Amino acid sequence: MTHDHDLVLRPTPAQTEAALNPPGGRNGGDLVVETLAALGATTVFGLPGQHALGMFDALRRSGLRYVGLRVENNAGFAADAYGRITGEAAPLLLSTGPGALTSLPALQEAAAASAPVLAISSQVPTAGLGGGRHGYLHELPDQAASFRGVVKSVHTVRTQSQIPSAIEAAWKSALTAPHGPVWVEIPQDVLLARTAIPVVTGGDAFPEELPPRPELTAVAADLLSNAARPAIIAGGGVVRADASGKLRQLAEALRAPVVTTPGGKGAFPWNHPLSLQSWIEDRHTTDFLEDADVLLVVGSGLGELSSNYHTFQPRGRIVQIEADLGKLESNHPALGIHADARLALQALLETVTPREDPSAPDRVREVLAQVAGRIAAQDLTLEQDVLASVRRALPADSPSFWDMTILAYWAWSAFDAKGPNHLHSAQGAGGLGYAFPAALGAAVADPTRPVLAVSGDGGALYSIAELATARQYDLDVTWLIVDDGGYGILREYMTDAFGEATATELTRPDYVALAESFGVPGVRTSPEHLEQDLAKALRTPGPAVVLLPAVLRMFAPTHLDRAAD
Repeated sequence: MTHDHDLVLRPTPAQTEAALNPPGGRNGGDLVVETLAALGATTVFGLPGQHALGMFDALRRSGLRYVGLRVENNAGFAADAYGRITGEAAPLLLSTGPGALTSLPALQEAAAASAPVLAISSQVPTAGLGGGRHGYLHELPDQAASFRGVVKSVHTVRTQSQIPSAIEAAWKSALTAPHGPVWVEIPQDVLLARTAIPVVTGGDAFPEELPPRPELTAVAADLLSNAARPAIIAGGGVVRADASGKLRQLAEALRAPVVTTPGGKGAFPWNHPLSLQSWIEDRHTTDFLEDADVLLVVGSGLGELSSNYHTFQPRGRIVQIEADLGKLESNHPALGIHADARLALQALLETVTPREDPSAPDRVREVLAQVAGRIAAQDLTLEQDVLASVRRALPADSPSFWDMTILAYWAWSAFDAKGPNHLHSAQGAGGLGYAFPAALGAAVADPTRPVLAVSGDGGALYSIAELATARQYDLDVTWLIVDDGGYGILREYMTDAFGEATATELTRPDYVALAESFGVPGVRTSPEHLEQDLAKALRTPGPAVVLLPAVLRMFAPTHLDRAAD
């Protein structure tokens, strides 16, 4: 009898020949790029640095495509978007110390949004490790310590023989639900030293699955099947798990209204009769969800933005499906199911009893009418017209990437993404500068569709250098910059709280002239001409900048009165 654990994968003749007679001139960096290629990587992002030159030299001998950005943080955002669009682990090559540390905000965003990024950094030479003060360039007492609180896992390499296994373990960690960034670091001398280790030709690229416990899904199915007023909150975990189709099937079987979080945009059809859309920062929506006797929360931790700033006070039973164990029941008691959203929704589909509830679409329409009435009473025609112009100009299958700017906050609630994995923003960690470099990464991932980036003038200054990257690689990204002369949302927050704003006003460049200095076409538009100008830029291959001078306002919040109670 042969058991599975007795099976050994035998090398092919070509693999045997490569192992017995490896080509000359290889170093530790070759082991890095060979392992990445063996795991299925085709593209790497990054920025070279002195200690990492062994890796970058090895790229020259590989078939991997290298996309270099101008700032490590922006390279991290590009890798983040590449991982979101493809579902693959996106390699990010970095140098030691300042180069590595500059990527931290991007890795925090990837962690918050469950984007699979495989960061591989150099280290000081092996002799300088251990926390001493040896005086090596870029030296840190414990570089990995800066990343342990941000990434999913840290993998430390000290010899060349450890490289393939460490990178393979990191790859699988990045792609095991919940997806996320991981960190590998390799000393400079290990990367530069000649190697006799055979060419890396294979690897186990398959992550572990995270199925639900059947006794928990049985209870959840019973609760949902017998609920009088079930409702569903769909978060980013549904999008990451490619589970939108199963979510729709379950919602229709249960006749359960669905609201999506900012991270879950597009997880449920916008105009479906059961769609509450994304107005989760609204008291009418919050009241509706609080009234549900059974609330299914899929792929969301019910954090600040997904709970109307922690004012959500559910009265019914919560069933929470979440791949991130740390988010399970972190904000509300629930029947917690630690599982990948796709596998858990499939288990529920197989066990729930369909419900009849002809009144559900009427109740959804009533809530959406109440929301529309609230917004209509606030004289926000400009903001709604601008957002509608963007939606009409953007092709339905094109992805969009949004910085932390007022128009993005509107988009979280009011923008129809037209499908899952189409709208991405920096709402996970909330850092500035995400949109444009992330859009560049998406254009690398799928060059068949134009990509839109949306920034304010403040956020745009974080990533303006990447206009050079867009031009160098001729990436099909249109960058809409809404110029209100400063940090608009902070200006609004401070004025509301203190009567006046401080440190929010900015001197900024002529963005059209600046874009043209990089060889990128630019156009200054107005709210009346935005749709036409933006659509033209998106239709024209290659990078472009569209500048919209406009001061936009946010709709009034609904959580402040509840928070004061």
